[in-house]
Order: sequence, then structure tokens, then C-alpha cells
Amino acid sequence: MPQDAFTLRHIAKELNEMLAGGKVNKIIQPSRDEADLILYAGGKTRKLILNTNASFARACVSNAPRTAPDAAPNFCMLLRKHLTGAVLLSVAQEGFERILAFTFDCAGEFSRARRVLYAEIMGKYSNLVLTEEGTVTGALKISSLQENFKRVLFPGVKYAFPEPQDKTDPRGKEALAACLAARTGELADYLFAHVAGLAYPTCRLIAEQARQVPASDLADFVYGYIFSDEKCPAVERSGGEAKDFHVRFTGGQPFESVNAAEDAYYTEREEKRDFSEKKRKLESILNARRKKEEKKLALLADRERECADMEKNRVFGELITANIYAIRKGAEGFEAVNYYDEAAKTVRIPLDKALTPAQNAQKYFKKYNKLKRTLAAVTPQKREAEAELDYTESVLSSLARAENMLDLAEAEEELRLSGLLPPDTKKKKSAPAVPFRAFRIGEFTVLAGRNNVQNDRLLRECAPADLWLHTQKYHSSHVVIRTEGRKVPDGVLLAAAEICAFFSDGKAGDKIPVDCCERRFVKKPPKAKAGFVVYTDFKTLLVTPRRHETEERF
Repeated sequence: MPQDAFTLRHIAKELNEMLAGGKVNKIIQPSRDEADLILYAGGKTRKLILNTNASFARACVSNAPRTAPDAAPNFCMLLRKHLTGAVLLSVAQEGFERILAFTFDCAGEFSRARRVLYAEIMGKYSNLVLTEEGTVTGALKISSLQENFKRVLFPGVKYAFPEPQDKTDPRGKEALAACLAARTGELADYLFAHVAGLAYPTCRLIAEQARQVPASDLADFVYGYIFSDEKCPAVERSGGEAKDFHVRFTGGQPFESVNAAEDAYYTEREEKRDFSEKKRKLESILNARRKKEEKKLALLADRERECADMEKNRVFGELITANIYAIRKGAEGFEAVNYYDEAAKTVRIPLDKALTPAQNAQKYFKKYNKLKRTLAAVTPQKREAEAELDYTESVLSSLARAENMLDLAEAEEELRLSGLLPPDTKKKKSAPAVPFRAFRIGEFTVLAGRNNVQNDRLLRECAPADLWLHTQKYHSSHVVIRTEGRKVPDGVLLAAAEICAFFSDGKAGDKIPVDCCERRFVKKPPKAKAGFVVYTDFKTLLVTPRRHETEERF
């Protein structure tokens, strides 16, 4: 991503045009790597994001949602103390460096000061530093003499810019011409290695534009490219995903400004990161739960196997009682005809020679009764554990089908309600219900739930005559065809079944069985887990999973 001096030059100009003269109304620090300033500028409230994360470092105006933590970090409190109510005078690039200077006019009740907030957009070395009269007031990332003897950043020291790279400053035409005159190898590689302030993607674009430029005009061309106000902001995409953003790029997704392209690129990448992290967190919790249930089932299966000889103990007790007259005390065993066996085979019954025959019989009866009680306790526990495991796998299935944050929103709430996640103690405004997946097939609306909670809500909201679909023997979304009293054509039914199969565990298969019945024949048992139903009067379709577009006609 070309967050180089070339790109920041254009960003500084755009931010200055948008924000100069704006008043700081609010400051939040949503994460340890980011500080956001909310300003009123140009008749609008704008949010300035200053991010120092190595992968997302940037300074841009954005509408991306941010949540302030319950307790403001120290740097946020420092910014609030010195910048709240201040007027932003200007945004400027420092020289041809990856540093933006935000200069504020800060007027208090008894004092007035000019403070500068430096945003150093330098990859893993990115930082935010607040200064007053050249002295550091505070920094997001403090460095001491022990950590960095070349450049110290803590309150009270003089602010010093990072040491310049051992490269040619492109602002000097003569120096740039001399540098390019000594060029060897590919132009993009050479520019990146010898000219300051250019990231490799920028060097690559310059080299592509300079292919037909004579060597004698190359220095003028490169200088003009770097310092021209010409721009064609765009996000470069590969396979539908944002790969990079550029100041001057053709063939990508165009934007009105570099700031807009930058914001779109990073917002998309952050949403993808946040989605992956949240999905991974929820899957980790559910996988731990699944392992726990599987271990519990294995223990219950062992106890169930121990009860396999339960009836044999009862039979031995009965046979001892029936033959007690023939058993001498102190015998280690005896043989008797097993009259419980259809073949009436002879069986040898071990005895405890320290016990009387009657006591041996009681010993077998006690063991039988103990195993009987164990089996009576194990059976419902096993059913409960199997139900919990099935429910856990159904939630994992819905997470596997999740495509965006909307798909995770109610799944997370479901885990909170089931106790797998701690309850959210924050007071929130009642959020609108997450919409179902909706498809228009012919003249019919087809709805699909995103998770168990939505499946239950979909069941409650559809009419008795609507058609309800679910895959057979697979976890899947509940799918409903809104009939509105009309007969559903076979093509619409087939498409809805394909959608149901696509949003199921059988997505990768072929000829997936999908059951279909009217909603009136679907019942939710009392106290059943979310998403669990029973149904009757159904027919089964064999289909190939297919997602379908949100708008499709036959």
C-alpha cells in the first residue's frame, strides 16, 4: 500500500481543504493504535481517523463506525485536555516525509497556545506526537533512551524528526537528474532503492508511464509525476478484493478524492479483519464446547458399556437362588442350566467363597440394581449431551456460512443467551433486527435465516400457507417462500431448495435432499433450543446447491 510521501502530499492537501478552520468537538481512542478527532468543519461534522497500526496506518476523514472504550486511555485524555475546543489551522506535509502536521490554535480561559499534532505514517514505526513550541507534550508510543538512543519521544524533550534516508530527495531537480543518470536495471527497482519518499507500488506506476519517455527527459517526467497536482484516485482490485489504493491509477474502482479511495480501501480491509477475528473467536468458543460435549459423550458411552452385563448379573442371582439347595458353602463356583436361555445351555457362575450362597445371590442382585440405576441416569444425560452437541454443531454450521458482520451479530447474541459468552453489561440502544437473506425468484420472495435465532424469527413471522424448506440430515438455514395465497411454480420451488442447500453443511455436495412443507406443519417443541423444529407432511427434493442472485427471474 503506497502510504508514501507522494501519496501523503495529496492527502495533506485534501485534509487541509476539508478540515482547516474546523473546531475539535470530541476525541476518542477506539484502540491502542488509533485516535479519532471529531471536528465541525465546512458546515459538517467530520471524523478524522489517525491510525498508527503497522498494517492500517493512515490519516483520513471517514464515516466508518468507531466505539469509544469505557475508560479513555492516557493519550486520549492528554489530547482531550489540550485539543478539545481547539481550531485546526492547517494540515501540511513536513518536507517530503511521511509526516503530517496538524496545527491547532488552542485557546483556554487564561491562556492561548499553538500546538502541533504530528501523524507519522511510517508502517510499524507510525506514531502520534503532540508538541507545543517544539517540545513533546505526549506521544501515543513513548520511546526512551534505553529503547532508541537516536530519537527520544517522551514529554519534555525537543521533538526531532526521524533521520532522513540515504536516498535522493526528489524535490531537487538537479539531484534527481544526477541520480537517474546513474540508473541501472529496472526503473521501478531503481527509483525505490535510490529516491526518497516513494513506495514500490508508486515506483511501479511511474515506470509503467515512463516506458515511452526518452532517457534525456526521464528526470523531468519523474519530477512532474511526483509533484504534479494531477490525480486519478482509485482502488486496485484483484479477484473482487481491494488490493491497493493509488493517487493515479486507471482500471480500478474510481473515487472522487484520494481520501475517499484511502478510506474505502482501509475500511474494507478492517471490516474483513474484524470479521475474521470475531468469527475465529466465536468458532474457538464453540469448538471448545464441542470438545467438552464429545468428551462427556465418550465418558457416558463408557459407563453405558459397563452396564452391558447388567442382565447377566440378574440372571446369575436368579440361578443361584433357584439352585441354592445344591450349592455348598465355600464353593468358588458352580454350573447350572440357564433356563433364561432358549437353548438351555449350562453356564458357570463364579462365587465368592467367603460368602454364603444367599449372600452371593444378593451380591449379584445389588450389582444388577446398581448398574440399572446407572443406566437410568446415563440415558437422559446422553440424550441431553447429544442434543447439546447437535446444537453446538448447528451454530458452528451457521458460522461457517457467515459472509459478513451481519451474519455474526445474532450468532454472538445467541451465544450470550446460552451462557457461552458473558452477558453484555453495556447499555445499548435497541438495535434493529438483522434482516434475513432475501431473494426475488420470479414473482416470489424467498427468505433465508442467517443463524438459529433468525431461523426461529423467520418461523414466527411467516404465514401458515408459506412454504418452509430445510435440508434433510444436514444443518442448514431455514428457507421460506412467501406464497401470499398463490401456487408456487416448480422453478421457484427448485430455486428455493437450491438456496437452502447452498446455506447448509452439504454446500460442497451434489443431490442434496431438501424437505419442503407448508409452515402450518412445522412445530417448535416447548423449551427446544434455538433453530430446532419438528415437521410433518413434507416432500423431498434432490438439488445441487446454488446461491442465486438477490434478483433472478425464470
